[in-house]
Amino acid sequence: MSLCQALCGALVCICSILASLLLLVHLLPVDKPVDDELSDVIDIKDPDFTPAPERRQKRLDAELAKFDPDHYLADFFEDEAVEQILKYNPWWTDIYLKMMASLGKSQEQENHAALVSFSEEEKYQLRKFVNKSYLLDKRALRQVYYSLIDILLAYCYETRVTEGEKNVESAWNIRKLSPTLCWFETWTNVHEILVSFGRRVLCYPLYRHFKLVMKAYRDTIKILQLGKSAVLKCLLDVHKIFQENDPAYILNDLYISDYCVWIQKAKSNKLAALAETLKEVSLTKAQLGLELEELEAAALLVQEEDTASRAGRPVSRQPTPACPPEAGDTEESDSTTSRETEGSDSEQGELSGGESETVRSWQGPFLKERGDLLIDDGVCRNSAVERCGGSPRKPPASPRAPGGSGPLIEELGEQLNSRVQVSGPEDSAAASHSSVQGRGDWQTPSD
Repeated sequence: MSLCQALCGALVCICSILASLLLLVHLLPVDKPVDDELSDVIDIKDPDFTPAPERRQKRLDAELAKFDPDHYLADFFEDEAVEQILKYNPWWTDIYLKMMASLGKSQEQENHAALVSFSEEEKYQLRKFVNKSYLLDKRALRQVYYSLIDILLAYCYETRVTEGEKNVESAWNIRKLSPTLCWFETWTNVHEILVSFGRRVLCYPLYRHFKLVMKAYRDTIKILQLGKSAVLKCLLDVHKIFQENDPAYILNDLYISDYCVWIQKAKSNKLAALAETLKEVSLTKAQLGLELEELEAAALLVQEEDTASRAGRPVSRQPTPACPPEAGDTEESDSTTSRETEGSDSEQGELSGGESETVRSWQGPFLKERGDLLIDDGVCRNSAVERCGGSPRKPPASPRAPGGSGPLIEELGEQLNSRVQVSGPEDSAAASHSSVQGRGDWQTPSD
């Protein structure tokens, strides 16, 4: 009897040890792959141990290191593809026009949720979500709304550049353009969200043009004015894109799934106030802190010098202005006007609180950091001319990062002084021919 009891006790111990080992084997591989996959999705390392100010500074440094003057000037001069993208009408355009038409006929604010329809696939997505309630204080709720703007801006850009046809890069584009998703960024006002989005559009995706920044900005205003049904449709689309991408599906667990549940219970007047707050924000190239206007002016000066040297005539030393203010910034101002909603004034003031105090401090570090921008020999000055002449659209990789022989404008000026030669009388016929040919080859770009 004692022997049987001993054997039974030993068997129980062995089973207990095996169960513990199985549990350990099951648990150990989980943590590391999740961490590895998360590091493939986000840009911040050790987010749990990185305070918000340090996180933001690292993000700004990464954007400055990534910005490529060659790529930006290529899209600035050869903008045919960008102009084609700007003409595309995404799914919310027709709905927005119907809403504005209904508002024109009636002076009363109506519920426009019926204008937004959901497919069977989207309805199935909604049924899979677990119903939750979110207890958010005033500060957390403001962060939720601000991050929503950030995600919608990235989604609008992606939808436009792909013309509604998602591809394998769609998940990368959305998460890369949204600091909320890839840097776990938090916000204090709407303006800094727009500035951050503009910087990332000019640093990371294929098409890097300021007009695309402003177009996504206006599209986001339209979606917010359409109400939470339109916002939910956008979030469901983002959720589907991330779910089909490995490892971007992690962002659904962190953000998008909860957003899809939360937005259904959000207040419509809050979204209307958020749209009004966003409409009041303006964005200029100078505020992005990338010295875009100086870069464009220098490139246009190179083009003018080259054209004049071909024509064999003296060249004005006054730099050509980069471009007039973006005319597209106000082209849809009339169409984005919405009716006042109940309580919008108080809600708008709440969402935009503290914005004016932080705009200067937000711009300051950018201008300081980019104040000493240097450029490699033969990178910017030649690329502007070559692209206008019809060379391949995208530039070759620079041999080294910006930071070479001298400031951008000074170096271009020195190079131009050495290149410009005025033809003598004996070359007047050839110069005349060159002038005609030059006019055919070169066209003044417009932003």
